[in-house]
Amino acid sequence: MDGTIELCAGRVRAGTGSITDERVDAIVNAANSGLLGGGGVDGAIHAAGGLAVTDACRALRRAEYPDGLPTGQAVATTAGNLQARYVIHTVGPVWRGGEDGEDELLAAAYTNSLALAESLGCSSIAFPAISTGVYGFPPERAARIVLRVLETFFATRPRALGEVRLVFWKSEHLARFCAGMGDA
Repeated sequence: MDGTIELCAGRVRAGTGSITDERVDAIVNAANSGLLGGGGVDGAIHAAGGLAVTDACRALRRAEYPDGLPTGQAVATTAGNLQARYVIHTVGPVWRGGEDGEDELLAAAYTNSLALAESLGCSSIAFPAISTGVYGFPPERAARIVLRVLETFFATRPRALGEVRLVFWKSEHLARFCAGMGDA
């Protein structure tokens, strides 16, 4: 990651780069409910992870989520060709103006991904900026939610996850995230 800043007493690093290049135990996929790839981060993770990721998602759809993964939930698959052990797929909310539970659903996507990583024995995890792309969630607002989730997670689980990375595709996205943290 480039342009890295540290948060939460150094346990969280935010910077720019491709999440598919991160060497961590788990990479979080900002998935759509269909779990079968798409654009942006979702498409990049499926492309880099290869058929193993897509096949694992197809199996999840058949066995556990025939109607798709609900917003805010998280599920893990193999990471295939990625440098991680797992891909944790989570569905963030589509922004509808902030009056449709979007804040709580975004917090749940992060919280459930962190809890799943912890249950899998992960010591490191990398997140993209969930819902802030085509789903339209305001990045500054998302930053406040993410920071609150991370602070609560580390306060209640001081030994969980040695490192959390927040990976932004562009420096402008990181700057907007940092601007939102200033409002926290």
